[in-house]
Amino acid sequence: MGSENVKLPKIDFSDEDLKPGTLVWNQVKSQVNKALIEYGCFEASFDKISVHLRQSIFESLQELFDLPLQTKLKNISKKPFHGYVGQYPAVPLYESMGIDDANILEKAEKFTQILWPQGNPTFCKTIQSYSEQLLELDQTIRRMIVESLGVEKYMDEHMNSTNYLLRVMKYKGPQSSETKIGLNAHTDKNIVTILYQNQVNGLEVLTKDGQWINVEPAPDTFIVMIGDSLYAWANGRVHSPYHRVMMKGNEARYSVGLFSIPKAGYKIKAPQELIDEDHPLLFNPFDHVEFLAFYYTEEGQRCVSALKTYCGA
Repeated sequence: MGSENVKLPKIDFSDEDLKPGTLVWNQVKSQVNKALIEYGCFEASFDKISVHLRQSIFESLQELFDLPLQTKLKNISKKPFHGYVGQYPAVPLYESMGIDDANILEKAEKFTQILWPQGNPTFCKTIQSYSEQLLELDQTIRRMIVESLGVEKYMDEHMNSTNYLLRVMKYKGPQSSETKIGLNAHTDKNIVTILYQNQVNGLEVLTKDGQWINVEPAPDTFIVMIGDSLYAWANGRVHSPYHRVMMKGNEARYSVGLFSIPKAGYKIKAPQELIDEDHPLLFNPFDHVEFLAFYYTEEGQRCVSALKTYCGA
């Protein structure tokens, strides 16, 4: 079970002076670096997303998941885990949908059109605006990571190597005071994940010393988490944490994640500067989409570390 006594670091990104090269930037960058080495995740305050937009995103999620199953099944994707996921006996409480490039208006419109042929401009604008504004936080954090690692010469390549996926998730309340699995323990496979949830808690993170801690973010904060692709690119110098969702009670938990995802065809390869005697190369170069395809095979699901099995050096 989760433990109450450890809290994730909380980092404030709301200062308007937060610009590269400033004192504020360097202070926040140092906090980010420390949190990602220790926990692989942290709680972020980011006030660029208005209270109204934050409320609207959950209204949109409820509207989306209330659609008939036949309609939701129209959310399909060639990429594993990018379309509709639900009806799994192993995780009966969990249901999710993916919206590729939700930050781009035409892509948000295309997704909306599939589920609401008659149109739903409010839903479309909400998800597009939310994704576009939160993308700024993702890019700030990634710039700080690249600087902290001392590999600024790869900055442009790294920043241009990703697309975005907005993944919306619903966990039904198990109607029980006993805790039930909402989502099995896993590491994310992407670069950076930024999660936002409603008032129903359930997220737990595994610390490096093997302790599950409850994550209970404030209503106005986001959880930022490192994925395996960034862990590999940084040659293990930041941590990619295992996490899970445990549910109890009657209320549904809604959460929304913005995932920065390596583009298909882009090879994730640790910079030479991050490889030395103390930090030997951990992983051979790999394509994220091909790795995902392996991860969702029977063998990939059985591995202790799918990444290590797939491309360990």
